[in-house]
Amino acid sequence: MSKIFKHKDFNLVVYVEDTDFQGVVYHANYLKYLERARSQFLIEHNLSQTKAMTIENGSYVVKSVHLEYLNPAHLEDELIVETIIEHQSKVRTLFIQSILNPKNDTLICKGNVEVCFIDNSSGKPKPFPKRLLNLFSN
Repeated sequence: MSKIFKHKDFNLVVYVEDTDFQGVVYHANYLKYLERARSQFLIEHNLSQTKAMTIENGSYVVKSVHLEYLNPAHLEDELIVETIIEHQSKVRTLFIQSILNPKNDTLICKGNVEVCFIDNSSGKPKPFPKRLLNLFSN
């Protein structure tokens, strides 16, 4: 039933605000990088999160996160977030994401982020917007 979808890579640069006093990326910022890549996926497919909230009375929510920190990233590193999406059901999608430093071919961090769509009134899962479901059916 699940369908795999590869999204284009998301590029970013590590800024001083992302690091500790030694120039190493603070661990919580990797979550932000993964979130930016997921948000960019929605933007590039014309799936507005604000419209989902206002028109469809729904929100994309993270149900679970599993991360492995493998190597540190540093100030001014240029990183790539790779995203593979495994559509598991009408209400559940798994984002399999990796952060890489292409300059030295190092895997920095990898993780699985399970995302659901909920009804804002009840807080219960509901099917993803049709536009997103159609994307996975192609």
